[in-house]
Amino acid sequence: MEIAEAELGFSLPPLLARLYSDIGDGLFGPGGTLLPMVDGADETVLGEYNAFMGKRDGAEFYWPAGVIPVLAWGSGMYAAVDCLSDKAPVRLFEPNGISATASWANAWYTDTDNLDAWLESWMRDDAWFSENADPDRVHEPSSWAEAASRLADRKPLRDLTPEKRKPSPGKRKKK
Repeated sequence: MEIAEAELGFSLPPLLARLYSDIGDGLFGPGGTLLPMVDGADETVLGEYNAFMGKRDGAEFYWPAGVIPVLAWGSGMYAAVDCLSDKAPVRLFEPNGISATASWANAWYTDTDNLDAWLESWMRDDAWFSENADPDRVHEPSSWAEAASRLADRKPLRDLTPEKRKPSPGKRKKK
């Protein structure tokens, strides 16, 4: 994870770092699979994130810094973890249906307030994306209120606060 965090320029939330270092480098989780962090597939967390960040100076910039894609739902949709928030909320990027005149901020939602809740809803099979979820009881993603301000902030990633740039503490080494 140290290599991934160094390339990203910020630390991963502890739970996410543990998932990738202790369980596996993606290829498990809801909807089929979490993206591998670095390699092993056509799409990876670092590859997708770097591609999105490569568009930071363009008019069509739609991906906020510090939000890493962890799962590709298809049709341009992603589940993403906001690594710049202490709670590590899971965001949903849903660009389908965004008009040419609408803000890209309208494509961003908060799926859950933290990664723990997202994983728990997946394991209980009651998340909005679960085939067996009761549609009357499922939690639907809500608009991400800060999306517009996060998209407007295009400062270089190296300008992130120092505490967000250092690697995650307390990671166990693989045996």
